[in-house]
Amino acid sequence: MSTTTTTITAQVNKDKFPPYAYTPTEDRQLPLANPVMPPLFDGPTTLNNFFGRVNWFQAILLVSTPLLAIYLATQTELQTKTLYWALIYYLTTGLGITAGYHRYWSHRSFDAKEPARIALALAGSGAFEGSIHWWSRGHRAHHRWTDSDKDPYAATRGFFFSHIGWMLINRPRNRIGYADTADLKQDPLVRFQHKYYLYFAVTMAFIFPTVVAGLGWGDWKGGFVFAGLCRLVFIHHATFCVNSLAHYIGETSFDDYHTPKDSWITAIVTCGEGYHNFHHEFPQDYRNAIIWYQYDPTKWLIRALNFIGQTYNLKTFSANEIQKGKVQMLEKRIDEIKRTLEFGKALDELPVYTMEEFKSLVSTKNKKWILLDGIMYDVENFDHPGGFKYLSMGIGRDLTKSFNGGIYNHSNGARNLLSSMRVGVLKDAVDFSRVYSKTETSNANCVEYDNTLEPEKEKKKA
Repeated sequence: MSTTTTTITAQVNKDKFPPYAYTPTEDRQLPLANPVMPPLFDGPTTLNNFFGRVNWFQAILLVSTPLLAIYLATQTELQTKTLYWALIYYLTTGLGITAGYHRYWSHRSFDAKEPARIALALAGSGAFEGSIHWWSRGHRAHHRWTDSDKDPYAATRGFFFSHIGWMLINRPRNRIGYADTADLKQDPLVRFQHKYYLYFAVTMAFIFPTVVAGLGWGDWKGGFVFAGLCRLVFIHHATFCVNSLAHYIGETSFDDYHTPKDSWITAIVTCGEGYHNFHHEFPQDYRNAIIWYQYDPTKWLIRALNFIGQTYNLKTFSANEIQKGKVQMLEKRIDEIKRTLEFGKALDELPVYTMEEFKSLVSTKNKKWILLDGIMYDVENFDHPGGFKYLSMGIGRDLTKSFNGGIYNHSNGARNLLSSMRVGVLKDAVDFSRVYSKTETSNANCVEYDNTLEPEKEKKKA
């Protein structure tokens, strides 16, 4: 069966923005490396309000399960079949979260038929991370309010908070950002699972893996300890890494305004959710990894279910839109490198001379100046690789034709080197009605300008 996909495209106002131009971002507030976040609560925590601020159910679950797992694992023999079953069930429940809770219910990145919906709901319940509605509501708020005080698990509050701390406390409801869940409230399966969540969670997290190991090969205790308890602890912290680790290590491939990052390490830990910068830029895309060799078993599962007719309408963003983000980040990194380099004075900062003044300075002031494409260069201290006679014969003359192939077609390196020797501009030879960029590479003979950037002095005048 062929894959059915929906491509999400962006509509651009072509009258406002010319081809290849990006939307201006001058008014976009710069992100803060360590923003000052408001306190978690409206007042200080005291002995009187401490017990009300702790989420006791989640705190007991998240603290007791690792301790019990460590103790019971040291007291229980691990059978080979149980180990294999624990690994299989770990991947099953992990995909229940990543493919089901996350990409299907939270982002609606694809549609699914009822058998697949039920299977994803059961598998996700086995991770014991809350109901579909509760999980998706928090995740939608996280995407809408990323890195702000309204983000339920803002990475800007620290690694511990975004990983697990946010679940140990009861923040005031009005401090969590709004997220629309009308579609989830209308979903009968979501409503049913939310109503009977504890039954679903206990059954799928502990009873089901124990029964499989017990009836399958008689390892009831091992099934509970390893496929149930230990697996649960590992799946908890693996998926929690989507909120913590995925915001701390890796590359900002498409945007660096927020904290999400792309990392193959995080992808391995989180069942493929490690290309998080891409995901935050294109949240409705059913993929997380877009290159074939990148690890994303969640994407592979969705595609496999599509092949057998259980998922359809797989949403993807167009390659054109994805490439825009990549190009913008490449340009930004290039600009950062260019700011560390010296390209000489900008053309609009150079004095303007007439041809007569140029020749007079050479003849009367003994200036060792040459002229290339309307720009004057002082070559007095330049050691020409072909010998000084090539320069001496051109002092006070226009060498544009000779420089561009008449004698030798000079390299880009030569042109860049000459940019540091600029001393003047020939009157009427350069169009100053265009605004020159100070960070633009200006070759010696190819006058390059950028009318999309204002020089600093023009901005000051404004």
